[in-house]
Amino acid sequence: MASKEGGMAFSRKSYKLTSDAERSRVTGIVHEKLLSDYLHRVFASPDQGPTAATSRKPLNFQNLPEHLDQLLHVDKEEEESQEQVEGRLGPSTVVLDHTGGFEGLLLVDDDLLGVIGHSNFGTIRSTTCVYKGKWIYEVLISSQGLMQIGWCTINCRFNQEEGVGDTHNSYAYDGNRVRKWNVTTTNYGKAWAAGDIVSCLIDLDEGTLSFSLNGVSLGTAFENLSRGLGMAYFPAISLSFKESVAFNFGSRPLRYPFVKKAVVAGYRPLQDPPSTSLVRAQRLLGCFRAVLSVELDPVEGRLVEKKSSEWQLQGQPTILLTLAHIFHHFASLLCEVYVVEAVLMSFLLGVVEAGPPEQAQTVVHHVLDLLWLFMEDYEVQDCLKQLMMSLLRLYRFSPIVPDLSLQIHYLRLTIAILSHEKSRKFLLSNVLFDVLRSIVFFYIKSPLRVEEAGLQELIPTTWWPHRSPREGKEEVREETSEERLRRRAYERGCQRLKKRIEVVEELQVQILKLLLNNKDDNGGEASRYIFLTKFRKFLQENASGRGNTPMLCPPEYMVCFLHRLISALRFYWDEYKASNPRTSFSEEAYVPPQIFYNGKVDYFDLQRLGGLLSHLRKTLKDDLASKANILIDPLELQATTMDDLDEDEEPAPAAAQRPMQALAVGGALPLPRPGWLSSPTLGRANRFLSTAAVSLMTPRRPLSASEKVKVRTLSAEQRTREDIEGSQWNEGLLVGRPPEEPEQPLTENSLLEVLDGAVMMYNLSVHQQLGKMVGVSDDVNEYAMALRDTEDKLRRCPKRRKDILAELSKSQKVFSEKLDHLSRRLAWVHAAVYSQEKMQDIYWLLRVCLRTIEHGDRTGSLFAFMPEFYLSVAINSYSALKNYFGPVHSMEELPGYEETLTRLAAILAKHFADTRIVGTDIRDSLMQALASYVCYPNSLRAVERIPEEQRIAMVRNLLAPYEQRPWAQTNWILVRLWRGCGFGYRYTRLPHLLKTKPEDANLPSLQKPCPSTLLQQHMADLLREGPDVAPSFLNSVLNQLNWAFSEFIGMIQEVGHRGALRAGGGRGRGTTCSVGRPLTDARPRGGAQIQQAAERLERNYVDSRQLKVCATCFDLSVSLLRVLEMTITLVPEIFLDWARPTSEMLLRRLAQLLNQVLNRVTAERNLFDRVVTLRLPGLESVDHYPILVAVTGILVRLLVHGPASG
Repeated sequence: MASKEGGMAFSRKSYKLTSDAERSRVTGIVHEKLLSDYLHRVFASPDQGPTAATSRKPLNFQNLPEHLDQLLHVDKEEEESQEQVEGRLGPSTVVLDHTGGFEGLLLVDDDLLGVIGHSNFGTIRSTTCVYKGKWIYEVLISSQGLMQIGWCTINCRFNQEEGVGDTHNSYAYDGNRVRKWNVTTTNYGKAWAAGDIVSCLIDLDEGTLSFSLNGVSLGTAFENLSRGLGMAYFPAISLSFKESVAFNFGSRPLRYPFVKKAVVAGYRPLQDPPSTSLVRAQRLLGCFRAVLSVELDPVEGRLVEKKSSEWQLQGQPTILLTLAHIFHHFASLLCEVYVVEAVLMSFLLGVVEAGPPEQAQTVVHHVLDLLWLFMEDYEVQDCLKQLMMSLLRLYRFSPIVPDLSLQIHYLRLTIAILSHEKSRKFLLSNVLFDVLRSIVFFYIKSPLRVEEAGLQELIPTTWWPHRSPREGKEEVREETSEERLRRRAYERGCQRLKKRIEVVEELQVQILKLLLNNKDDNGGEASRYIFLTKFRKFLQENASGRGNTPMLCPPEYMVCFLHRLISALRFYWDEYKASNPRTSFSEEAYVPPQIFYNGKVDYFDLQRLGGLLSHLRKTLKDDLASKANILIDPLELQATTMDDLDEDEEPAPAAAQRPMQALAVGGALPLPRPGWLSSPTLGRANRFLSTAAVSLMTPRRPLSASEKVKVRTLSAEQRTREDIEGSQWNEGLLVGRPPEEPEQPLTENSLLEVLDGAVMMYNLSVHQQLGKMVGVSDDVNEYAMALRDTEDKLRRCPKRRKDILAELSKSQKVFSEKLDHLSRRLAWVHAAVYSQEKMQDIYWLLRVCLRTIEHGDRTGSLFAFMPEFYLSVAINSYSALKNYFGPVHSMEELPGYEETLTRLAAILAKHFADTRIVGTDIRDSLMQALASYVCYPNSLRAVERIPEEQRIAMVRNLLAPYEQRPWAQTNWILVRLWRGCGFGYRYTRLPHLLKTKPEDANLPSLQKPCPSTLLQQHMADLLREGPDVAPSFLNSVLNQLNWAFSEFIGMIQEVGHRGALRAGGGRGRGTTCSVGRPLTDARPRGGAQIQQAAERLERNYVDSRQLKVCATCFDLSVSLLRVLEMTITLVPEIFLDWARPTSEMLLRRLAQLLNQVLNRVTAERNLFDRVVTLRLPGLESVDHYPILVAVTGILVRLLVHGPASG
C-alpha cells in the first residue's frame, strides 16, 4: 500500500472507532459470526487458552473498546512496584549531573547522556546512586582514547590530574591502557576501540565490581568494596581532551543485558524500563501481527491464514476499523524511545531477518503506510526519528562478526525504511543530517581484535612479504614452495573477506541511490534536491570548522562515504547517459568552469586560485560581463565587502536560533555544539557560517549575445529544482557558459554539484586518512624485518648459550604472533580501504580534477575563480595512488595511466608559475609537486612527453632570476634534471650514509638518478637565446650561493663559539635535542672555539632547529654548485667566450666563490673538519665529499672547455 503522497486512497478522517449496528448491516462488512471470530483472533488474550466458539462472548465494533481495555489492563501493584526500588537513590530518570557532579571542562549533549572532554582530564557522574543490590549500566565508546569508566562515591574529590579510580572509593576500567584503577593500577581486561560497548556491573550485596566488553565478561575487577552507612556509588567517568562517550542507564534497552562467561542474574539497569508501556505495546503488536497474518473470506465465511508479505490493504472496512482501534492505543506508545527500540525495532528486524529483502521491504512499507494513515503526522515523525536513531546506534555499536550479518540486517532495514517515499523525504529533510550522524551508515569499522571478528577462521593462514633488513642491499630471491602455498592461501582468505565486505558496501550504495533519487517529486521536492541542500551544509560545517576538531566528521567516515558516493554518482550519471545519448559517460566527467563564478554553488570561505571571491568579483567584473554575460550587482559587491569585514561575527538571528546544549561548566562556553565526538546519534551541529550563496535570476526567454544576466542572492534552502537543473530558457547551475565550453550538457546539473562535493570531501580529510592507514602496512614490514633478524640470530647463536637461545625464541614467538595479528588486520584494510575498486575511485577523481583544470584554464582570466582544492586534489590523489595502494595494486595497471601522467605533468609545468594563481600555499604545493615529479623515471618521462612549447615555457620559468620567489625548490628541480650526469654525481645516497637506515626510503631525494637530456637541451637553448637571460640567471645563482655558504659557515662558527652547549630546557620542550656524543669526546686540536667547547665537562645540548637550518644551508650550497656545473657543461661559452660582455665578470665571481669554498672546506684541521668529525645529529649530510666533488666538477669542465674556447 502506498503512502498518501504515493496514491493512498483512504483519508484517516473517514474512520471512526465505533460503528452502530445499522451502519454495519448497511455496509455489509462481514457476517456477525465471522466478524466475532475475526476480532477474537486478532484481539486474543495472551493468558487465555483456546475455548470453544460457543463459550466466547461475541465481539463486534460496539463492545470492542471494552474488550481492548481489558486486554491492555496492567495490575496497579505491578505499576507501583516500579516506582520505588530499594537500593537506589535519586531521580527515576537517570542522566549525567551537569549542574554540580563534574570537574573540569566538559560538553554534555542535549539528552544529558553524551559527554565530550574539553580539558585535561574532566570528570562527571550521574544523578542517581546505588547502595544495595546488583546494578548495571552501559557506556558506548565513541573514541578509543584515554578514559577511566566506573563508579565513585559523593565524597570523592577529583581534579585535572586525578579522576575516577585515582582516589579511595572510586573504581575504574581503562581500555586505552588496558588497566584497572583504584589508587593503584594493575593490568586488566582488553583494549577497547571506537564502537565498543562497556558494561559496568556492581554487586553491593557481595561487594564486587566487574566489567564486560561487548557482552563478554572481563572478570571481577575489584572485591571488598566499602559498604555501609553513607556509602553509595554513582556511575562516573573521567576522560581526556576530545574523548567522547554516551551512557545508557536504562533509557533504552541494554545492548548486552546478559554477559557471556559471567553470572549476571539479578542485575538491573539504574533506570527502570517502562514496564507498563512495554506490556501494552507487546500485546498491541500481537494484535497487529494477527491482522497481517489473517484474511477475511466473506464468500466462504471463514478466516484464511496468510503470510505477512502477501497482505494487502484493499479498503475492507472491517480491517480498517480493526486497525483504527489498534492504533488508537498504539500511537502514543510508539512515541516512547524505549518502546520504539524494544518493540517496533525488534519486530521490523525480525521481518528483515526472516525472509528475502523484497518480501521484507513489502512488509515494512505496509507498516509505514499504516503509521502515516492512522497516526498524527507529529506522532509518525517522532516515531521515525527514534527508529532511525536506534537503528544507527545498533549499526555503529555492533560487533564485527565473520559474515557481517548484523551490519547487513541493519542496513537492509534502513533501505526498507528509506525506500518508502514519504518517510524518506521526512527523514532526509529533518533527521538524517540534522539530528543523526547519518554518515555512520556508510562506515565499516575496522576490527581492533581480529580474534573476536572471526578473522582467524576467515583467514586461517597468514603471510607477509619478506624484505631485506639492510638498506642498500636489496635481496631478491625466489619464493620457496612453502612460502608460495602460504601466500596463495592468504590471498584466498583475503578474497573471502573482500566478498563479505562488498556485500555491506553494496547495501550502503543502495542507501545513497535512494537519497539521490530525483524521480520522486510527486507532491513535493525530489529527494536529490533535499540531499543537495543537506550535503552542502555538511561540507560547509567540515570546511569552516577545520580548526575545531569536535565539529568535524571523522576522516575514517569520510573515506567510506566518499567511495559510496562515487559509486552512486556514477550509477546515475551513466543511467542518464543511457537515456540521453548527447550527454557524456561518467568516464568523461568534469566540473564546468562556470560553476565556479556564476554564484550558483556556495564555496563558503574557501580560497580561490586568484584570492578572495569579493576581490575577484571587483577586479574581473568586466571579464565576467564580456566572456560569460554576467553582471555583478553593485549592491551585491557592497554586501560581499561588508561580509568580508564582519566574517568573524555571527549574525544575531543565527545566534538566537542556535539550539542550546547542556554545558557542564559554571558559566556559558562560547562553542557550537559538537556534532562528531558527542553522543553516537545526537549532537549534530546546527550552527553554520552565514555566507551568501549568489544565484542567478531565472530568465524567461533566451538571451542574446549582448544581454547580461544580473545576479541576486539566494540561500541554499531557497534554491529550487529549477535553480539547479534549469528550464527551457535557463541553464540552471551552468548559466554563464564561456565560449570555450561545449553547448551540449554533460549530465544532469545536480550530479555536477554532487561531483563537486565529492572533490571537496577528498580535500577535507580523505587524503589524510588514506595516508594514516598505511601505518598498518608499515608495522607489518617492521615486524617482518625484526622477525627475520631474530631468526638469523637464532641460526648464528651457539647451542651452548641456552639462555640467549631462550630469549631469542621468546622474541621470535612474540614477533610471529604480532605478525599473524597484523597480517589479518592488513587484509581488512586492503579490502576496505586499498582495494582495486577504491583505487579506481581515486583514479577517477584524479582524472575529473585534471579535466576540470584543463577546461578552467581555457577560460583565461576566469580561471582565477576556481577553488584551490581542485589543484590540491589533483596533486594529492596522484600521490595517494603512487604511495598508498602499493605493493598490492600498482598505478601502472590503471587504464590510461601514461596519458594521465602526461596531463598532470602539463598542468604542473604550466601552473607552477601561473600569475593567475596568487595563493602562497598552493603555489608552493605546485612547485613541490613538480619537484617530486621529476625525481621518478615514469613521471619524468611524462614531463618530456608534454608539447614542446609547454616544456620550453616550463624551463624558461625555471631559469627566471631567483630573487623574490621560492628559488630553493626551483633549484632542486634543476638539480634533479642534472643528477646522474655530473662529476661524481651518480649516487642515490651519500657514500658515508650508506650504512645508516633512512627514515623513509621512498622520499624523492632518495630515488635513483634519472637525468633528462631533453630538458637539459631546452635549458641550453634558452641560455644561448638572448644576451640577458644567462647573466641574470647566473648572477642570481651566484648571489644565492654566496648567501647560502656564508650562512652555513656562520652557523657552524656559532655552534663552535657556543661550544654546542645550549643547555636543554625542561622535559617537554621540543626545540632542543641531545648531541649524539658529548663534545668532550673531541680531541683538543684545531679550532680554538671547538677546543674551548671540548674542554667543558658537562653533558651538552644543541638546538635541533639550528642544526637543521645549518644542514639545509649546506645542502643548498651543494645544489647551487651542481646547477653551476650543469650550466658550464651545457653552455661553457657563457663563462669562457670573451666576446660576451659578461663572461669575464661571471668567471671572476665564480672563481672567487670557489676559492672561498675550498679555503673553508679543505684547510687542515679547520672548523668544517671538526664539525664533520663530531657527526652531530641533524648534520649527517655535512661531509667533504658532496661539496668537493661539485667544485671539482666545475673546475674540470672549465679546464676541458677552456683551451677550445681560446
